[in-house]
Parts: sequence; C-alpha cells; structure tokens
Amino acid sequence: MASMIITLAILLLVNAAWNAIVWPQFFKRVNRDERARDAAGKATPFLIVHAVLIGISLLIAVISAVVAIVALVSQ
Repeated sequence: MASMIITLAILLLVNAAWNAIVWPQFFKRVNRDERARDAAGKATPFLIVHAVLIGISLLIAVISAVVAIVALVSQ
C-alpha cells in the first residue's frame, strides 16, 4: 500500500510540475494574441476565458502538489 501511495504522490507532483511549466507559457501566447484585446485595449472574452481556465489549472497544480507532499510526509 505504501508503494502505491508513493507512486500516486509522484504522479501528482509530475502533474503539478507540468501545469506550472506549461500554462504560464501558454498564457503569454494568449495574452499576445490579437484576439486578446479590443481596439481600446480592453480584455476580450477570449482573454478572460483563457485566463480563468489557466487559473483553474494552476490551482489544481497547487492542490496536487500539496496533496502529494502530505501523502509523502505521512508515509
């Protein structure tokens, strides 16, 4: 059972690292996209939706990391 928990914790850490690496870079591209702002420079729904989705993904990354660390420490 302990090896299963360690394996799952490592998987959660990999998930957290992947999300922390990939999503901020994607947000940079979305923010530079011509659809991100209107003529007045105001954020469009395109940017807002992507920002929310990226924020949720990063929150899941943080939760994954915390759960993985708690699981590893409790072993």
